[in-house]
Amino acid sequence: MTTQTQETAMTNDREFDATQVYQVFIKATPEQIWEAITTPEFTRRYFHGARITVTPDGYRSLGPTGAVWGDAAVLEFDPPRRLVHGWDSLYSEELAQEPTSRVTWEIEPQSGAYCLLTVTHDELQNSPKTARSVAGQGWMRVLSGLKTLLETGEPLAA
Repeated sequence: MTTQTQETAMTNDREFDATQVYQVFIKATPEQIWEAITTPEFTRRYFHGARITVTPDGYRSLGPTGAVWGDAAVLEFDPPRRLVHGWDSLYSEELAQEPTSRVTWEIEPQSGAYCLLTVTHDELQNSPKTARSVAGQGWMRVLSGLKTLLETGEPLAA
């Protein structure tokens, strides 16, 4: 898995990039990956227990107890290749105070039976706490969990 970052958002203890890019190869079809990132039956198994539903009308994330963790606009909806949506961190009172950022999912078929999934989380320049929260193990754990679930049928151990 690779990561790439640009610009920086300051926090009181460390700088984090305002544009974060993560890539992972997954042995799955574009359709399987799309279903896994847009339906709650899949997302709850690898995305911190979140039940995420994505339609052309919106992105909605519910936590394990049913609390709203995210509720944002979908800016692009092109199954099974590209999804762009807003990101609000409503699961944390502190993060919920920051402006909406943006997440882009790009699914590119490769030769063989796998795809390259690129996730870009940007517009974080005015959201330094969110930038810190999703950096490092944040997105990498989610994407590793997605890859493991699709390739083995089992989620990562908690």
